[in-house]
Amino acid sequence: MIPSVLPTYNRAPLEFVKGEGSWLVERDGRRFLDLGSGIAVNVLGHAHPDLVATLGEQAQKLWHVSNLYRIPEQERLADLLVEHTFADTVFFTNSGTEACELAVKMARKYWYEAGDPERVEIIASEGAFHGRSTAAIAAAGSEKMVKGFGPVLGGFTHLPWGDIAALRDAASDRTAAILIEPIQGEGGIRAMPDEDLRAIRAICDATGALLILDEVQCGMGRTGRLFAHEWAGITPDIMMVAKGIGGGFPLGAVLASEGAASGMTAGTHGSTYGGNPLGCAVGAKVVEIVAAPDFLAQVNARAGALRQKLEALVAAHPEVFEGVRGAGLMLGLVCKAPNTDVVRAGFDAQVITVPAADNVIRLLPPLNITEDEIATAVERLDAAATQIESALSSC
Repeated sequence: MIPSVLPTYNRAPLEFVKGEGSWLVERDGRRFLDLGSGIAVNVLGHAHPDLVATLGEQAQKLWHVSNLYRIPEQERLADLLVEHTFADTVFFTNSGTEACELAVKMARKYWYEAGDPERVEIIASEGAFHGRSTAAIAAAGSEKMVKGFGPVLGGFTHLPWGDIAALRDAASDRTAAILIEPIQGEGGIRAMPDEDLRAIRAICDATGALLILDEVQCGMGRTGRLFAHEWAGITPDIMMVAKGIGGGFPLGAVLASEGAASGMTAGTHGSTYGGNPLGCAVGAKVVEIVAAPDFLAQVNARAGALRQKLEALVAAHPEVFEGVRGAGLMLGLVCKAPNTDVVRAGFDAQVITVPAADNVIRLLPPLNITEDEIATAVERLDAAATQIESALSSC
């Protein structure tokens, strides 16, 4: 018999009832150090007092009115994002998946209005993840994502990750946009080198194609800059944002330059809940905190400390781990043992990690994790690795 919750997840046998900063409390009272942050969502940890206060204050005033009217909280968050990024305009969604849908529509509508309606091709990358809607799975293109869901939306070309020569050859005057994650999350914490991001920007400039960046997972301070592409000194034309922007409240956004968004006029897109007062009030508080230079400097300091300890962990457990990769507080441990075994051993050690492709476990802690919590996290990962080594030696 099918359960009341559609069984599309293989859920771990854990039931968390409370969150406190970097910690999750299981129903039985055990305290888990959360290095997953709800998959890069809880950038300020659980129950951050400023977010709780903001949500409570807004909840006493107004939850929802729809986008048929002006929403001051939405305008405030949009103004903050425009102030701190390349963007001239913002559309709010409920998720990264919805942001992908709009990004694809926006790019194609741009060329339609420019008098080139056949210019619809979007070049994407193998190993990508952009969500689970029809356009998002078409953009990813992997068999795992699209099998059984055909016919798949057309107009996407998929190239090997990081193959700039192939991208240069494929881009043409038929290319509407190039869509890339500066750091692949689901794909195994694979970071695009800064010089490659600059090369992709140059290819777009040469062909006229729009550059769409998916910063749903790597954005909102996770790499030590507000957005990951800033390290390369480039700007996109369109950017997808979600996860961390709401600090745990469902919220997403598409940021765009005025030119890229020029085709999106009244009636071309909409959302019932996107940009509601509750979400935008919380999102504005998140941006205020995370965009502060002192906060981002702290993220970089914590990232350096965590990476150094992880490198030592890898050296201490060569049968379990191969290496560390990623940037900022978006790090991956490349495993020799099955990554799912490492995640499960982490449960026993009361530390939460997230599996990814390429036999990687993701470490995506709250950006305000403390130095003591980093030390505790690595101690618990060490215990998990020791457990796996014991199991291997007994085989």
